[in-house]
Amino acid sequence: MGNETLFYGIGILAILSILYGLWQAISLRRQVPGGVVGRQWKILTWLVLLFAVGYAAIPFFGRMPIETLRLVVVAIFLGGAIYVVITIRLIHTIIRALSD
Repeated sequence: MGNETLFYGIGILAILSILYGLWQAISLRRQVPGGVVGRQWKILTWLVLLFAVGYAAIPFFGRMPIETLRLVVVAIFLGGAIYVVITIRLIHTIIRALSD
């Protein structure tokens, strides 16, 4: 298997995975209470949508100018970092609420 085949195979798996995650985030939205948890869930859903858009660019990476490709990659990295911070804060909020 060539590097290009491996690259596109992993890319397709990534795109399908993020679309499944987006579907889950949207499906669970009605079950999430309002307040802090609801606001954080809404932000997480928007970040998953941002990831989905970024991942959808994978098939075009070979045709993009290197500057554009770098911008896409660092935007996904930034979104991932924000996602992690919000997820940890959300879990902390839930743990605090369950401990009370």
